[in-house]
Amino acid sequence: MRPHISINVGNVKKSVEFYKKFFGSEPQKQNADYAKFDLQSPALNFSMQTAVSGNPSRVSHFGIEVDSPLEVREWRRRLEAAGLSGKVEEETSCCYALQDKVWFKDPDGNAWEIFHVHSQLPVIGPVKASLDCCVPSEASASCAS
Repeated sequence: MRPHISINVGNVKKSVEFYKKFFGSEPQKQNADYAKFDLQSPALNFSMQTAVSGNPSRVSHFGIEVDSPLEVREWRRRLEAAGLSGKVEEETSCCYALQDKVWFKDPDGNAWEIFHVHSQLPVIGPVKASLDCCVPSEASASCAS
């Protein structure tokens, strides 16, 4: 089983350049208005197409959960080496879990987190208070390259 995500983007060529760096992989298919990344690690069928009337869709954020803090650091090093800088959070309490993560944004402002969950935390307090940590404001458009 492999998830599929399809997003609308403002500029396919610009987004492909970002995602080539982000995933460390070339798209399987690409033309002026469409691109598809057929990824094995992470297992993901990821595609994009030019947004109708130039308005990209918006989501809260995307994430890739990895198996260890070392993998978070490896992603961070690889992405920074590719010219993508992001916000790093270590041992942070977010979404009722203790996590390490690194945030990046694509050219359309979609936030991505690479994260490892150290432990689950009790579900206490209102959901809004716990979810304020998701997509920190510091993971701004300047995180995209």
